[in-house]
Amino acid sequence: MNITNDILYVGVNDHDIDLFEGQYKVPNGMAYNSYLICDEKVAVMDSVDAHFTDAWLTNIAAELGGRAPDYLVVQHMEPDHSGSVAAFAQAYPGAQIVASAKAIAMMQQFFGVDYTARSLPVKEGDTLPLGRHTLHFVTAPMVHWPEVILSYDDADKVLFSADAFGKFGALDVEEEWLPEARRYYIGIVGKYGAQVQAVLKKAAGLDIETVCSLHGPVLHKEQLPDVLAAYDAWSAYRPETEGVLVAYSSIYGHTKAAAEQLGEALRAAGTDVTVLDLARCDLPEAVAQAFRYSKLVLATPTYNGDVFPFTRAFIEHLTERNYQNRTVALIENGTWAPTAARVMTKMLEGCKNLTFAAPTVTIKSALDAASEAQLKALAAALQG
Repeated sequence: MNITNDILYVGVNDHDIDLFEGQYKVPNGMAYNSYLICDEKVAVMDSVDAHFTDAWLTNIAAELGGRAPDYLVVQHMEPDHSGSVAAFAQAYPGAQIVASAKAIAMMQQFFGVDYTARSLPVKEGDTLPLGRHTLHFVTAPMVHWPEVILSYDDADKVLFSADAFGKFGALDVEEEWLPEARRYYIGIVGKYGAQVQAVLKKAAGLDIETVCSLHGPVLHKEQLPDVLAAYDAWSAYRPETEGVLVAYSSIYGHTKAAAEQLGEALRAAGTDVTVLDLARCDLPEAVAQAFRYSKLVLATPTYNGDVFPFTRAFIEHLTERNYQNRTVALIENGTWAPTAARVMTKMLEGCKNLTFAAPTVTIKSALDAASEAQLKALAAALQG
C-alpha cells in the first residue's frame, strides 16, 4: 500500500489475537502498522509485534529490493510496536535506531542489549533529514507512555502519530472508525486527557494532509476534522452525546426490572438511552459508552455491604480514567440494609464536576409503589 509516492506501508494484520493488552476483546483483530520513507536515506517507521517479525522483515525487504534501511524510528516502545526492534537491529546492523532517550533506555530493559552506540536520541524540535523529506520530532509524554515521540514529514505533510488516532481492528476488515477508536482511546489513553490536549495543541500548528498511526487505518485530510473533534472531546472529558447510559447489575432480576423500566420511560420521553447489563456486556464498551453520554445511571444490589462486583469493577474503570463532567444517578437495592448508594457515592467522590441527580432510588427487594414513584421522578429529572 502506497501512502504517498515515497511512503509505503509494511505493517501486518493480526487475526490470531483474542484479547489486546490481555483485556480488550478484538473480534476483528489488530493492525500493527509500520511504514517506509524511501528517499536518499530510508527510514523505517516503527516495527511490529514479535509474533509477526518474519512477515514484517519480508515486507521491508520486498519493498526495498536489496537496499538497506538507514534508520529505524522507534516512536513507542510498547511491545506490540517494538517487539521486532532486536530482530531488525540484527538484520540491518548498519541502520541507526532513532528514538527518545527514554525509549533507548527501555530497549535494554526489553532486549538485554545496549543499543546506545548505534542510536540517535531525539527530542522536541529535532529533525532528521532524509533528502526531500525531513522528519520533525514532537514529544508526546504519557500519550500513553513517557517515551513517546511523534514524527512529522514536511514534504508530504504526514504525521506519524504513534498510538494517537488509532483504533482496534485489522486493516483488512472494513468498519467505521469512531466506535472502535472510542473504545480504544477511552480504555488505553483515557487517563491522560491533559497530555493529549497538549499534543493536540502542537498538532494544530502543523499542516497535516495524512495521519499514519500505529493501529488502524491511514486517515486523510477530509477525515481529520471529525477525528480531531472526537479526540478533543474525549481528552477534555466532554460528552459526545446528550443522553443516558443505564448500567446495572442484578442477581434475581429486580434491579434489572428497575433499570429497564427507567430506560423505557426515558425512551418514551424522547431521550437517547442505552441500557447495559454489566455482568454480560463488554466492560470496555460500557466504559466507552459512559464517556460518550452526558448522564449515567448506576443500578446495583447491595452485596456484602458493598456493591455487586461487576458494578464495582465498572466504577473503578471509570475513576481510573478520570471520569468527570457528567450527571450521575443512583439506584440501589437491598432486602434488609440497602447501602449501595452510599458506597457508590464514596467511590465517585474523587471525580471532578459530577452532578448527582435526585432522587436516589431505593428498592427494598422488589419494586413497589414507593420505589416506582422514585423511579418516575428520576426519569423526569434525567429527560432532555
